[in-house]
Amino acid sequence: MSAGDGYAVLRAAGVSLVLDLEGEMPQVLHWGADLGDVGPDGVAALRESGVPARVANSPETPRVLTLLPVERDSWSGFPGIEGHRGGTATTPRPVLSGATVEVPDDGVGGTVRLDVREPIADLVLAAELELEPTGVLRVRWSVTAQGSGTYDLSHVTALLPVPARATQVLDFSGRWSRERAPQRLPLVDGAHVREVRRGKPGLDSPYLLVAGTPGFAHRAGEVWAAHVAWSGDQRWIAQRLPEGAGVHGAVIGGGDLPRPGEVRLGPGERYEAPDVLFAWSDAGLDGLADRFHRRARTRRPRSTPQPLVLNTWEAVYFDHDLGRLGELVDRAARVGVERIVLDDGWFRGRRDDTAGLGDWQIEADVWPDGLDPFVERVHAAGMEFGLWFEPEMVNLDSDLARLHPEWLLAPSAGVGASFRNQYVLDVAHPDAYAYLVESISKLVERYDIAYIKWDHNRELHEAVVRGGADGDRPGVRRQTLALYALLDELRERHPALEIESCASGGGRIDLGILERTDRVWTSDCNDPVERQQIQRWSELLLPPELLGSHVGAARAHTTNRVTDLSFRLVTAAFAAPGIEWDITGCTDEEMAQLASWATFVTSRRPLLHGGVRVHADLADDQTLLHGTVAQDGAQALFAWVRLASSAGPQAARVPFPGLDRAQDYVVRVPDAFGPAAVHGQEPAWLARARSKEGFRVPGAILAGAGLPLPVLHPASALVLDLTSV
Repeated sequence: MSAGDGYAVLRAAGVSLVLDLEGEMPQVLHWGADLGDVGPDGVAALRESGVPARVANSPETPRVLTLLPVERDSWSGFPGIEGHRGGTATTPRPVLSGATVEVPDDGVGGTVRLDVREPIADLVLAAELELEPTGVLRVRWSVTAQGSGTYDLSHVTALLPVPARATQVLDFSGRWSRERAPQRLPLVDGAHVREVRRGKPGLDSPYLLVAGTPGFAHRAGEVWAAHVAWSGDQRWIAQRLPEGAGVHGAVIGGGDLPRPGEVRLGPGERYEAPDVLFAWSDAGLDGLADRFHRRARTRRPRSTPQPLVLNTWEAVYFDHDLGRLGELVDRAARVGVERIVLDDGWFRGRRDDTAGLGDWQIEADVWPDGLDPFVERVHAAGMEFGLWFEPEMVNLDSDLARLHPEWLLAPSAGVGASFRNQYVLDVAHPDAYAYLVESISKLVERYDIAYIKWDHNRELHEAVVRGGADGDRPGVRRQTLALYALLDELRERHPALEIESCASGGGRIDLGILERTDRVWTSDCNDPVERQQIQRWSELLLPPELLGSHVGAARAHTTNRVTDLSFRLVTAAFAAPGIEWDITGCTDEEMAQLASWATFVTSRRPLLHGGVRVHADLADDQTLLHGTVAQDGAQALFAWVRLASSAGPQAARVPFPGLDRAQDYVVRVPDAFGPAAVHGQEPAWLARARSKEGFRVPGAILAGAGLPLPVLHPASALVLDLTSV
């Protein structure tokens, strides 16, 4: 780091951020590859060369892109801030009034804090830019109203420049059971804007907005990315203007998306925008992922390994019979499961999804002795106990809704359409909040609950707070902040409690919710063909140990597709593995295979949940080669996957990414996953790899030339275990 009069330079993990603090507002002179020890002369050169040429029909004062771009700067793009005072004060002119730079003792990264005055609307703004040791840049804005009257804030959006060589954009869409579907498009003139109005990031969440050089891929290209770390409504944007953005090509960024009238600031009142995280890599998408994975692992490190889970949902659904569930516990213990999660159906009035939601008391007709006999059986078998909740939702057919209709987050004119037979509970209502905290806490204490699967199945439509004579007010942001407070309080009361974020599967996965939760349910789809792609793209942001992935039945609950046990085991192994299957019906052979798999994946957790995730860039989109390589390169596990049949060469060398070329490796095929469905004859080297001695090959050959991999049948995978010698 270096700082001087009018500038700041932060450096970490191969990234430089250079800020010009002269002028009316700060400018980003550089964000990307490390420029080295940039001093006053270097900053002066960046500053002078950052003044664009003036062309015909342009402002007399050269356009510049500030950290909070507004029309005052001749910026015709998406503004950094918008709002008004009763229809006036709509042209903000922010001015930097102070800046401080803080750097840790080791000089890695640091934080720049900016104080900004906005005289037109009489506002005080503050910005915090932290370059973390991982090279991820965190940006947060706040706005405080001064003077008299009310300031209606429309938005504050964090925007950073990307160079003109970034010509493509990648983000994500999806639907139920098909989350994180990538979509790539050219970055052309205009704005690529994604607005989330679901009250949560949604199954079609943009997830990560990436701008990059032409053809960027997992292992190639220079990329710049933004993530909105917020669990409510959001806005994401990538924008290029014909005149550019100063000397930059475009901007990317985002923020939350307040509903009209949702942020009204009286004198002295403060609004704080969510964190927006930015990352750069010159090593493609895997380089981005590595930054985010290291961030997650250092920000909230686990003290114990992520347990192997059995969830009861697809095993029993609402059929909560103690005898059947007890047998499931016994079989889970034989396999090596470490945590049992009792899913939906345990609470009062809950025999299907039409009733009971909100009544967080044990259903006495099904559980006459409470959950005690079941929980005792789980604990006696040496496993932890977890329980399913959906605290933010309610069925109208529930005691809670009948007793407290004022707790619904719905218009005074009446509730609208139901969604999965559900309506939304106003978590920010003080009495509703207190009810949830106490109800959940009592159960956590009574049953020594180690883990909550926290679901959120419907979207927030007409999510307004009933206002009586004053009228209804929008409540999505208020609801999101109340959720955060609720999770924080539960964790404070129960420090050992772990929570999974589930929302019809992967509908609420963001780094805001993951400040307060320990795992996500990646998708309701356990079909391994679909899951391979869902997990592949989910890994861009989250390390595998946070991505719940369960071995389901041969016939998938969501797609009706039938797949081999081997493929299901391979798919779950490269995430946070578990089982969601009625294993009381498994054969002895299937039980033995599950036990072998469980032993293998739990023994390899330091690698699988601490290594570097890598993905080969292959011409055939029906094949995948992905793996996890130890930080020192001494171990690796790879999965060679075929999703469907395809054209092209059936046998060709495939390089293995991420390996240390200076080391020799012994390649083996572990028995834990059972036989892979190989088409025809295997390559000769694979027979050696199946032997006790394994197949020895230099890392330079594995990484540079690769190996000819076997031709697999569709919906099949082969695991290769590599150890350096």
